[in-house]
Amino acid sequence: MFQLSKKVEYGLIAIRHMASGPPHHIFTAREIADAYHISYELLSKVMQKLAKQRFIGSLQGVHGGYTLLRDPNELKVSSIINAIEGKLNVAIVQCEAEAAENCSIRTTCTIKDPLVKLQGNINKMFEEMTVMEMV
Repeated sequence: MFQLSKKVEYGLIAIRHMASGPPHHIFTAREIADAYHISYELLSKVMQKLAKQRFIGSLQGVHGGYTLLRDPNELKVSSIINAIEGKLNVAIVQCEAEAAENCSIRTTCTIKDPLVKLQGNINKMFEEMTVMEMV
């Protein structure tokens, strides 16, 4: 079944949380992890990756944390997935996720084409959906 990775889920949760708060507010990874009962360690790694890609700003020190740098009305879900996973598209068919030659039934498969079309629609939705639409 199609499923986003935990890293992407946590990244989207964090960005959504930040987008729903006051502008320029500073959020901590601990605060977000506790609010949603998710792994602080994994969330911290994801937020560091998002900070490195300049989706969020990282502030050091006692009153440090993270702040949203991009406008949630313009920030696309696909951009967040790409920043976290290093690829834009999400694959629902194994032969699209891996090398086609790894598929043992690629020459007789009758469902690949319709599923690739479905995958394209899902990717298009991620490319069009903004973070603000998730708030």
